[in-house]
Amino acid sequence: MSARGHARRGRRAPIPEFPIRVDRLSHEGRGIAQWGERVLFVGGALPGELVRVKVLNKTSQVAEGIATEVLESSPQRITPLCPHAGHCGGCALQHLSAEQQVAIKTDALSALMLKSGLDLKRVTRLPALLGPSLGYRRRARLGVRWVRAKDRILVGFRERASNYIADISDCPVLDGRIGQHLGRLAGAIAAFSRVDQVPQVEVAAGDDTVAIVVRHLTPLTDADRQILLDLGLETGWHIYSQAAGPDSIQRLWPEDGPTALTYRIGELGLEYQFEVTDFTQINSEINRKMVLQALELLQLSSHDRVLDLFSGLGNFTLAAATQAAWVTAVEVSPTMVARCLNNAAHNRLTNIDAAACDLTAPIAAQQWARADYSVVIIDPPRSGAREVLEALPLTGVERILYVSCNPATLARDAAILHERGFVMTHLGMMDMFPQTAHVESMALFVRGRRG
Repeated sequence: MSARGHARRGRRAPIPEFPIRVDRLSHEGRGIAQWGERVLFVGGALPGELVRVKVLNKTSQVAEGIATEVLESSPQRITPLCPHAGHCGGCALQHLSAEQQVAIKTDALSALMLKSGLDLKRVTRLPALLGPSLGYRRRARLGVRWVRAKDRILVGFRERASNYIADISDCPVLDGRIGQHLGRLAGAIAAFSRVDQVPQVEVAAGDDTVAIVVRHLTPLTDADRQILLDLGLETGWHIYSQAAGPDSIQRLWPEDGPTALTYRIGELGLEYQFEVTDFTQINSEINRKMVLQALELLQLSSHDRVLDLFSGLGNFTLAAATQAAWVTAVEVSPTMVARCLNNAAHNRLTNIDAAACDLTAPIAAQQWARADYSVVIIDPPRSGAREVLEALPLTGVERILYVSCNPATLARDAAILHERGFVMTHLGMMDMFPQTAHVESMALFVRGRRG
């Protein structure tokens, strides 16, 4: 048999769509149904609903799909606030009210803690930190695609379970300064000399300024540059171009003046500066509440020495320094370490030092790891902080604040802290990403007896 014949034989026919009744909801907000011997996870479905399902992938035990049609709807289902919610993949839970979304995320956090064997009976449950459910998103990577059949440019998030760009004219979840003007952005790119050579646009917004980074695969012509200059002049956005990697990013408009974006925590009198490619929290209102809640839980005094791990540009570092004797910040990126120290100087805080270190690698030789601290703040990536929590000497540490973007790794790391003599006393959910199933949380651990 020819190789061509083998290819035809190995290609599986798509599974026809079929109706199925949803039993319950997963901790990620997807419907769960029993499909023969498989557990089927259905995006966009609610318990009790009869939906038509498109299966996207399957194994011998589980399958994943999306609801393409709701045949019998749940009383909990609402009409999405965004007209694009049915096909845009930027949101996953717009068919639920904000209150229901919060309840699902809070229950998911508790379920994962209990599944890991953590006793929550003596844990104080913090009220969920809530903010606007629309217009909150200050960072985004928007796909760009020239669609020849439609003779126009699409700018937005990808469609649900697809690599295609959703056909949207606006995005109510994005910061309104950019989300309400996607059509203007698309129109500018559509006027480029090579419309098929722009794959994406990065968006970053501060309190005062919105910035976009236009990625282009071929050099911009003088006419292309003028289009972007005119766009900046019309919108006030800071406009950057990116020809290759991050080092190739150049600001086109305005041509001079400060490049830093800013966000503020007014209650603490702090202003944070960051560059367009720096990591910052996506939701400024929740970030403000998160930092203030951290300080309220920690009750820092002028005698405390604080270690801030995964410190980034100093989000918690600066806040802790307004109350503690000294704060040491540790972050893997030397660029972000420099940003943290610059932010300290910008806010006239002289009780901060910082070090660059990979916190997944051995730390015994690091000078900062041998110093004495009374408080530790941890704000790790989704992979958690297992390596550093197992290696860090915790002698003298009284309180540990853990800020998590993944409840599964928080549960795992909470068990490590329990073994090292710390007890979880407070736990709460933070709705950093409304309209999505993403769960962020905060937990406080204090030194105490195990068991």
